Amino acid sequence: MNGEKNHFGETVPGTRPRARRRTRQRSVIQRVLLEANRPLSPQAILLAAQAMAPGLGIATVYRTIHTMMTEGTLVAVGIPGEAARYEISGKEHHHHFQCRECDAVFDIQGCPTDDLAKLTPKGFRLESHQVVLYGVCPPCTGMPS
Repeated sequence: MNGEKNHFGETVPGTRPRARRRTRQRSVIQRVLLEANRPLSPQAILLAAQAMAPGLGIATVYRTIHTMMTEGTLVAVGIPGEAARYEISGKEHHHHFQCRECDAVFDIQGCPTDDLAKLTPKGFRLESHQVVLYGVCPPCTGMPS
């Protein structure tokens, strides 16, 4: 049986894995991420979660993010020039749209893989890609979504 891991990911001899408690705060944070269905910053998670769990602090949000990342139930979404945002893992391959007005990031379904292969310089091998579109979301334009 594998033991508890230290900060370097090494098993600490003579220990057992820690059982993760299912706390009310963690349940609220997971609910916020599921209901948002888009990448959220830690601050956005905190703001939404505090409506359901008053008194929830940013340290708890960061600890929960760390735990969920370690467990593989959460993934970081990197937007160039921005701090990481987080979304529930297990989604199909997708890309993102960032609103320049409210800074929100939204999931975009579909992928222009064939077009990207055409853009790859001769002799190069494309291994991965990330597409981020920028513009203004419907709420910021005043248009229905």
